[in-house]
Amino acid sequence: MLKPKSPQASFYGAYLYDRIVPQDHLLRKINQVVDFSFVNDLLWISILKF
Repeated sequence: MLKPKSPQASFYGAYLYDRIVPQDHLLRKINQVVDFSFVNDLLWISILKF
């Protein structure tokens, strides 16, 4: 089972994301307009099948 992310882990992830990915990078633009939250649901469905 997946554990919920701790606030500290998400802080470091956001920090690294800000340091590594330039502000004008295509991935940042995509992240602003696309909601990828559906991926978690799809993963849970595929995990539960096994």
